[in-house]
Amino acid sequence: MAEEIDTSKPSIARVYDAVLGGKDNYEVDRVVAEGVKQTVPHIGDVGWFNRAVLGRAVSHLASEVGIKQFIDLGAGLPTLENTHHVAQRVNPDARVVYVDNDPIVLAHGHARLGENANTGVSNADLRDPRTVLQEPAVKRLINFDEPVGVLLVGVLHHLHDNEDPKGIVDAYMSHVPSGSHLVITAFCDTGPEARAVEQTMLHLLGTGRFRTTEEITAYFDGYELLDPGVVSLPLWRPTEPVEEPLNVAQRLMAGGVARKR
Repeated sequence: MAEEIDTSKPSIARVYDAVLGGKDNYEVDRVVAEGVKQTVPHIGDVGWFNRAVLGRAVSHLASEVGIKQFIDLGAGLPTLENTHHVAQRVNPDARVVYVDNDPIVLAHGHARLGENANTGVSNADLRDPRTVLQEPAVKRLINFDEPVGVLLVGVLHHLHDNEDPKGIVDAYMSHVPSGSHLVITAFCDTGPEARAVEQTMLHLLGTGRFRTTEEITAYFDGYELLDPGVVSLPLWRPTEPVEEPLNVAQRLMAGGVARKR
């Protein structure tokens, strides 16, 4: 049974919604969002960079690789251009499961996806891969005999080191066949400004561990990292020219895509 929505504590999904200017959040979430904005006024841009690279990665996997099914782990609240919008624009039969442990995501997902038979939502904790992989929506929509797009977009920084994020990545990837792809984006420690944001998030939200490019790249160990490797989000296969040097907001997250051999 889904948990009741707790409005007394900030929620990662709702804080991101507030950062992006959404309406599916509460005062406690807006306090965190405003606190982060004090450190990085353009944090909202970071959220959109993340959404944009999600779109480019999913479009690549659906159109050029031929991936027909996706598990979006720690998906957050629905916004514009979600995974199913991008994948099903390429292939109307593409199947997508969104997984998030915030019950508000389940409620909004059911409301917005009710008539989309190829898309499901699961209220589960990505830190428990065994449970996630047995969820009804996953079992209904994902065929593990065929390649799967495993998405961990903007979420691994909310796992502490003692929660073994690399082990969690590998647990999901061990369950999918050769030809499956892994997409990861995460907050990146690129200097003093990034570390200031990290301290703000840890203080206000309790999570938000910024890791170096090398640490993020290590998530892909054992898989074939696609060009251009792990880079600041605007530099991952941009569809239009990107001016360099990048500003603080553009460098605040990094990510990449890899193939399971």
